[in-house]
Amino acid sequence: MKKLILLIALALPALLTAQQRDWANYGRYAEANAQLTTPPAVVFMGNSITDGWDNAHREFFTDNSVAGRGIGGQVTSQRLGRCRADVIDLRPKAVVILAGTNDIAGNNGPIECGHIVENIVSMAELALAAGIRPILCSVLPAAKYPWRPEIESVPEKIAALNARLQQYAAERGLTWVDYY
Repeated sequence: MKKLILLIALALPALLTAQQRDWANYGRYAEANAQLTTPPAVVFMGNSITDGWDNAHREFFTDNSVAGRGIGGQVTSQRLGRCRADVIDLRPKAVVILAGTNDIAGNNGPIECGHIVENIVSMAELALAAGIRPILCSVLPAAKYPWRPEIESVPEKIAALNARLQQYAAERGLTWVDYY
C-alpha cells in the first residue's frame, strides 16, 4: 500500500503537467492573431510544410495579405481544434487547408482514413458556415516517413486520402489543389 501511495505521489506532478499542456498549440499564433489590424485575405492552415512556406517566403505572405498558420507535426484533430482561433476569428476570404500526412504517419496515434477526412471536412464546413471559402489541397507524395519508418503502404494511404478529399471537393464545388 505504501508503494502504491508513493507511486501516485511521484506520478501526480506529471499528470498535472500533462493536463496543462496546450494540446492543439493555440498559443503558437495567439499574439500574431491579436496583432492583426485587418483580416488577412487568405489563411494557410497546415503543418510543417505550410509553416516552412511562411518561414521561407515571409515577404510573399505579408505582401499578399496571407496569414500562415502551419504547425509542424500537427494532425487534423489538432488543426480542427484551433480552426476557430487561427482561421474563423481572423475573418479571411479564404482558407487553404493542407492536411493529413501527419495523421497517416500516426503522429497522434493510429487513425482511420475516414476520420482524417471527417476532420478536414469539418474544417471546410466551419469555414463555409463563416462565409470563408475553403480551398482543399492534396497530401504531398511520400514513400515513407523517416520519423515513423514502421508505417507501411504510405503511398497507397496518401492516394486513398487524396481520392476521398478530391471527391468531397468536387461534390461540394470547392477548389481542389492537386500537389500530388
